[in-house]
Amino acid sequence: FGENVNGSGGGGGSDSKSSRKRPVTGWNHNLPSDESSFWIDDVGSQQQQQRSSSASAESRARGDRSSSKDSQKQEARTGWLHNTRSKADIAKKEEKQKQKQQQQGALASGSQGESDARKLLRREMEKRSRNHRILAPPAFHAVGDKRVVVTEHTISVPLARPNVGDYGDDGVGATGDEDELGREDVFLPGVNVPTGPTTDVYFTVVECIESDEDEAFFAQTLRLSESSKTGTWLQNERADLYVARANMTDADKMIIYLQGGPGFGAPAPVSGLGLGQKGSWAAEALGKGFKRVVLMDQRGTGRSTPITKQTLEKRFPDLFALDGIASVTESDDRSQSTGVGFATVAEQLDRWEAMDPDRAARVGVGIGQAAEYMSNFRADNIVKDAEDVKTALLLPTNDKTTPRPWGAALGQSFGGFCMMAYLSLIPNPPRICLLTGGIAPMLTPAYDAYTRLWDRVKERNLAYYDKYPGDVALVKRIVRRLLEEPALLPSGGKLTARRFLQLGLGLGGSPSAFAAMHSLLASAFLGEDGNGSSGQDEFTRAFLKRIDSEQSFDDHPIYFLMHESIYADGPSHSPTEWAAHRALEDLANTSSEFSLDLTSQLDSDDRPTLFFGEMVFPWMADGDYSELSGFGMRALAQSLACKDDWTPLYNKENMRRALAPGGPCKSAAAVYYDDMYVDFDCSMMVAARGGPLENCKVYVTNEYQHSGLRDDGATIFTKILGMAKGSIRTPS
Repeated sequence: FGENVNGSGGGGGSDSKSSRKRPVTGWNHNLPSDESSFWIDDVGSQQQQQRSSSASAESRARGDRSSSKDSQKQEARTGWLHNTRSKADIAKKEEKQKQKQQQQGALASGSQGESDARKLLRREMEKRSRNHRILAPPAFHAVGDKRVVVTEHTISVPLARPNVGDYGDDGVGATGDEDELGREDVFLPGVNVPTGPTTDVYFTVVECIESDEDEAFFAQTLRLSESSKTGTWLQNERADLYVARANMTDADKMIIYLQGGPGFGAPAPVSGLGLGQKGSWAAEALGKGFKRVVLMDQRGTGRSTPITKQTLEKRFPDLFALDGIASVTESDDRSQSTGVGFATVAEQLDRWEAMDPDRAARVGVGIGQAAEYMSNFRADNIVKDAEDVKTALLLPTNDKTTPRPWGAALGQSFGGFCMMAYLSLIPNPPRICLLTGGIAPMLTPAYDAYTRLWDRVKERNLAYYDKYPGDVALVKRIVRRLLEEPALLPSGGKLTARRFLQLGLGLGGSPSAFAAMHSLLASAFLGEDGNGSSGQDEFTRAFLKRIDSEQSFDDHPIYFLMHESIYADGPSHSPTEWAAHRALEDLANTSSEFSLDLTSQLDSDDRPTLFFGEMVFPWMADGDYSELSGFGMRALAQSLACKDDWTPLYNKENMRRALAPGGPCKSAAAVYYDDMYVDFDCSMMVAARGGPLENCKVYVTNEYQHSGLRDDGATIFTKILGMAKGSIRTPS
């Protein structure tokens, strides 16, 4: 159990009767037999067993169909990037899945007749598997006329969840045939104790000190200064004390924040998110009836189990077996232009199969394993993690029929995409769903969405150059210098012309974004006036350091690896195949204004060189970013870009049902007219009459950019919360 909780278990603990009956130690391992009366109430036990037998037969039938579907999917996958597992491994996995479905169907039918002993056992097993910890004594902060306390929590959640049935609130799983969405995860009592690898999810809870008793609890009791326990046991004890003191039977007074990205952790309270009056949306939430604000680092980010190149090297060493041996980049001009160099990945592996077949085979298997691992870090699992966070904070209950949804959830940018997955995948989503700059273009293919965004990027560029016309010539000078010779960065990466133009990612941010860009560019060259007027073309060290600081992709590889997958809503929207890059290449071939090679050579200020926007490119792994480069990272990125069997993220009917008048959820969204990251027109199609979010009230504004929640969070939060509740009449 401890191995599984820490993410290193083998994953077979409950797959069969024989594995459960192994002579292992611990009361929670030596379980009574399936036929034992321990599992069933004395009253009506025979009827219960009959129902169990019937459900098991039905589950087997469903499992057979599911296995058939999985087989068809497996046969449809082609290419070296996918077929990296033996037929025996595939058959073994399908049989394992079939057995688990049969077991879940049998136990589902018997859950209503749980004995008190089994209820106690189940609750203890779920608690242990969740491994809720408070990592350190709480921290106090004085914010205005309030005093707040911040606690730091971690739980363990399943890395992957089975593709069967519906994931229910607080462990409620609706059995039945899979719908076309392929909803995941029957979360059944006694079945959903993770037996495979887990990953840790970190979150902070911010709340106000409201009484002397609160102060004494957090300052004295929760510090556990006199406890004899250490390490995880001490952290578990803190969590138990916290849950008991909070005494929450529902989550109505809690709001969870879903961060933008993907790939970035939630803002840290106080340092990254102000808590003073009118200081942020969080401070406003604490003043509007919410007792606790929960900030979750999405799986793989922040202080959750991290995804970096370093952690991937340790987890999948075979993936990197060719690093340092196979050439990383081609010798042609693709190292400078925006051209793609990934066509050589398969060719290189084919060559190595002839020279060193064992090594090549290891790398091929490593690619498949790493791609499967990374596919678990999307919105579908993020929202299920949020459900697990909620369950960890609430008092346990034996009532599995009464929903206990979050009081509210706020999703910024990609967090809004997650909110739409919440409405699609979770039967009892938050009571109030708020989105800011985050209505996903679910009705628009990724390539078309990026084609639209390139036009918005162009408009933002022109607005910048209107404000700082002198920077037109300066940007061209920098680009020409980098086309001649890239500069080595302190991080070990290379500042190429194309990487330099990625600085445009920041142009759609806060009101100071333009001024910040101008300041950075002014520091580029070593010269008497800072602009290189003396004729020198040497970059300042300060400029190169700031480039590294501004572009943090090395530290957040999920952004590079998984960014386009957020648009992959099932097989019909797969594969993405570097959609942003393809759209740029097509534009550059038809409109010279998108060609950096051409515009940088023109003296005319009427034809500026355009910065890029929020896009990822295959060449980012060609040496431009040291922690994204090497054969292993390039091959993994290409495998994910070519993946054609992504699971669906959204369901139109479920979204409409959740937000229907009189339904369980209310929703409102801030949509920014000039948004450079999420296309306005694509968002409005989703929110239009007849669209999936037609009952989401929309606040349209050009007063803010995409960063409106950070720039004026209290105002925007108050606005959309009032809209959702009906106290503010917008739209008019």
